[in-house]
Amino acid sequence: MPSTILPPPLKPGDLLRVIAPSGALREFDTFYQSIEIWRSRGYQVDVPPTITDKYGYLAGSDQNRRDQLKAAWEDPNCRGILCARGGFGSTRILEHWQPESSSIPNPKWLIGFSDITALLWSLYNVGISSVHGPVLTTLANEPDWSCERLFNLVEGRTLEPLQGNGWGGGVVTGVLLPGNLTVATHLLATPFKPDFAGVILAFEDVSEAPYRIDRMLTQWRLSGALSKVRGIALGGFTGCEPPVNVPSFTAEEVLRDRLSDLGIPVVADLPFGHDKCNAALPVGQEVTLDANQGILK
Repeated sequence: MPSTILPPPLKPGDLLRVIAPSGALREFDTFYQSIEIWRSRGYQVDVPPTITDKYGYLAGSDQNRRDQLKAAWEDPNCRGILCARGGFGSTRILEHWQPESSSIPNPKWLIGFSDITALLWSLYNVGISSVHGPVLTTLANEPDWSCERLFNLVEGRTLEPLQGNGWGGGVVTGVLLPGNLTVATHLLATPFKPDFAGVILAFEDVSEAPYRIDRMLTQWRLSGALSKVRGIALGGFTGCEPPVNVPSFTAEEVLRDRLSDLGIPVVADLPFGHDKCNAALPVGQEVTLDANQGILK
């Protein structure tokens, strides 16, 4: 079973660096409100002057975004990295950046979701745990309990179980690997595809039509990537309704059709993803998935 180590718990006074490894920043109000949330907890938050850079839909050129990530990762005073937003672009900077296994003795937190999946999984591949959780353009919109959960995770406190809807299949323990379905699918057949043996996958997505979700999950099935997976946890699939007056399955019908016959536990409707709340999840840590009671613990 894959294993990762947790970075040291954060504490007030620690330096956190902001990076924009993906899409160009557009939601400035929530971005700065989220920074204030971190600062109100006592953290120093460094925002680079390049944070507003734009290169098409990207937050700067590949090299500039890669340099931003590299500088934060190699800064000995930095204890955590806060991603500004998702969008698209983090897979592009993986072409010439990969954290070395030598950095494991001094790992640091990296926090994000959606397009940041590529970075989270890259760290997982070298044995470093990270956080699938709110970025700086979404944290300010999270309910209080979700914000507190994020701080509980990075500050070393116990996380409460999450309640969803179990689709049956029993109870299983495994290593949690959360991410965005679309981004994760595009890591298949690349050097950044993880070993899925012993893993509990946790997927969410946004603005994907049911047929596209079907196509992605069918690729997972045909590739054999699901053969060693122990369970699947599903979060929000926001804006994934079929077009009006077009024959279609619903997103839930597609998920049930493509996943329910795998013979593994599946829990749906867990509170993480792009919608109302995005409960922080630890990447690469052992969890229990109870598909009879609908609980991720």
